Order: sequence, then C-alpha cells, then structure tokens
Amino acid sequence: MQLTRERFVAPNKERTARLTVLIDPRKKAAFEKLCAAEDVTPSQVVRRLIRTYVEARIGDSWLAPAKPRPGRSPSRR
Repeated sequence: MQLTRERFVAPNKERTARLTVLIDPRKKAAFEKLCAAEDVTPSQVVRRLIRTYVEARIGDSWLAPAKPRPGRSPSRR
C-alpha cells in the first residue's frame, strides 16, 4: 500500500467498486459533453465529487488504512 499526503491508495484489488446511478438521459448527455470538453472521464468527475463530499463531512479520517477483519488472514501478494 502507498500512503501519500493527498490520499490513500489501496492495493489494486481493493481499489474499485461499482456504483450504479440512475439519472435523466438529458442530464447524462450534458454531463458527458461537459466531461469531454474538460478532457476528463465521467468516472473521474464522479470520484472527485464523492471524495470532496466525504472529506467535507468526515475529514481525512477515511484515509486511514482499513483494519483487517477478525478471523480473516491478511491478503497475500
């Protein structure tokens, strides 16, 4: 794991989870157009929005590495 000042970077297998969001098709099209104009992907924008939202409400405490669950062996690399 790599811990940087800006954010915590988890090992690759812990880095992604899918989030499905239902939105109005016109709003989606406008969002995708804005993202393309800024040369960013919609996923990048959504991740940034979520990170900003979480940090605004609970600060940097979410950056701490997760503690292993009891009864589970640490992951092997």
